[in-house]
Amino acid sequence: MTIGAGSRHAVLLDDGLDDAARRAVGGKGRAVSEMVALGLPVPPAFCVTSEWGDEKPPELVDRLWQDVLRGLELLEQRTGRAFGAGPRPLLLSVRSSGVTSMPGMLETVLNVGVDDAVVAALGEEFSVSFAEDTRKRFRRGYRRAVGPEAPDRPLDQLRGAVDAVASSWSSSRVDAYRKHRGIERGGIAILLQAMVFGNLDAQSGTGVLFTRDPTTGRSTPFGEWLPAAQGDDVVSGTSDCEPLAAMRERLPDAYDQLIDAGARLERLGGDVQDVEFTVEAGTLWLLQSRVAQRSPHAALRLALAFRDEGLVDDAGVIERVTPEQLATILAVRSAPAGPPLATGAAACPGIASGLACTTSDEAIAAADEGRDVILVRPTTSPDDVAGIMAANGVVTEVGGASSHAAIVARELGIPAVVGCGPGLTASLAGLVITVDGDAGEVRGGESALSESALSPELSRFADIVRAAVPDAVGDLPALHLAARAARS
Repeated sequence: MTIGAGSRHAVLLDDGLDDAARRAVGGKGRAVSEMVALGLPVPPAFCVTSEWGDEKPPELVDRLWQDVLRGLELLEQRTGRAFGAGPRPLLLSVRSSGVTSMPGMLETVLNVGVDDAVVAALGEEFSVSFAEDTRKRFRRGYRRAVGPEAPDRPLDQLRGAVDAVASSWSSSRVDAYRKHRGIERGGIAILLQAMVFGNLDAQSGTGVLFTRDPTTGRSTPFGEWLPAAQGDDVVSGTSDCEPLAAMRERLPDAYDQLIDAGARLERLGGDVQDVEFTVEAGTLWLLQSRVAQRSPHAALRLALAFRDEGLVDDAGVIERVTPEQLATILAVRSAPAGPPLATGAAACPGIASGLACTTSDEAIAAADEGRDVILVRPTTSPDDVAGIMAANGVVTEVGGASSHAAIVARELGIPAVVGCGPGLTASLAGLVITVDGDAGEVRGGESALSESALSPELSRFADIVRAAVPDAVGDLPALHLAARAARS
């Protein structure tokens, strides 16, 4: 519902959104509303909507500020907490909610609303160590997204966070990503949500659930979990996470609730879901659900699995494998012989070779010279997106299958091996290496092209494509394009 009689731009994310509101609140906003409608545990939230035109962020925030304050009042009522005040302080996460999902591209600011009085109140309510950790996290996140010094006043912090998220929509890295992916500019909303704390205690944590494996395409739940942490620790790739099985051992009730929620969201969305969650003192909270990015091989296997389960027809199978993914599947390479230089988590299948470049600028320059490039970094952030797009593959020292590097590599369909251990960047710099995203290995030297053979899945896919365009001629990529064109 719209918040307040005089508000046109603030929408409460409840289960009563009309069609206009659903369009305005963007992908994350719709997902939060749908989870609420299913009765799933979601922290209260509202969106400042995307009906912005071409206004610049400072003027835009001026115009929308009263809507932000109205929404904030409602969150205070829903949570029984007060923003910027004790004894029960309310802290906020401030995120983007675009018309088109662009994982890892836009700014997020967590723990907004921390000052000395709030830290004291959190220390009284929970623990001093938790309160101080939360303040450190806020300052670190604010410095990265907004500027070097966080304001003391919580409302000034909130204004800075809203401005940073709005500004990131027009950043050079996002413009480059949109151009590379052929995404129209569209609109964006800003999602403000009550914080829940995975860093609260030993019965808390955060993670990501994929309802099916986005790397291999297996039809089994997959994900990562990090105890006593917040979501940035997982998605940023700055921490090595544990498998979800570790969460099942530590918090079996929350785990069972998570798997059940994922299955319900998958049925609702009709596709594999990527679900971000937090557990606070043993209680599960869902923060986001979206269609999961997947590797090219997983896209093929999952499309066929959904067909076998009666969830999509032949046209749906054709639509769920893009021409770019099909080209990657058909481009078969063999890894060079010899012992691996490093091993890690196989984040996106495939094999690619190139010059190991350790900065995005270096990768872009080498690619502009016509060289094949592998980007090797300690971890990646949104600032590395241009370098990832210039590369044939990605390698990182830390991070898991839910890290920024893994998510972006799967979306782009390039091989990735993550979490290979400290010191790797310096040791590989300037070498020609091969990334084996199937085996989770990095080897020296260049891979060789080998004869492509139709796997059982690819043969099934080819039969579906030929049946869709029986009179067409050409190889499989040409027939696939013809089948997609016929469908549109």
